[in-house]
Amino acid sequence: MPDDRSPARNEEEVHLFVERMAMAYADVGFPRMAGRVLFTVMSADDPLTAAEIGEQLDVSPAAVSGAVRYLTQFGMLVREPVKGSRRDRYRMPDNAWYEATLTKTGLYKSFIDIANGGVEALHGRATPAGERVAEMRDFYVFIQEEIDALGERWRARRAATGHGDRAG
Repeated sequence: MPDDRSPARNEEEVHLFVERMAMAYADVGFPRMAGRVLFTVMSADDPLTAAEIGEQLDVSPAAVSGAVRYLTQFGMLVREPVKGSRRDRYRMPDNAWYEATLTKTGLYKSFIDIANGGVEALHGRATPAGERVAEMRDFYVFIQEEIDALGERWRARRAATGHGDRAG
């Protein structure tokens, strides 16, 4: 609930932000409903229940349920129980963008491990196919190293700007 010092929200503009960001994320392969839920929660000052999210988006509980399940898997939302209720509330975790983007890179580790097996199966770089797979693996090793370095730079930047103790 906003206090008297909080500026009034323009709910129409907030809704446009949510829909535009969800569409932009959908354009690069992110599930649209998950994007709508994510940016609805992000735009809320306090955690929201699934019913509140559904009401704001005018969607069914099932649509919200699938989206929050997806988002919690990737660390984009945190589920917290509501005391004395069977309901849960959802909020963004601290430093959500770092958590979701940089720490969930097990994907690259998997690609690297699988590619290593492919390189071995293709007798290393001795064949054109082995060279292509080795190149792919090397690219993913590079990406992983760069992501690790970005994470370190991001943590240093947040600490230097005093934002390390705020929610992401």
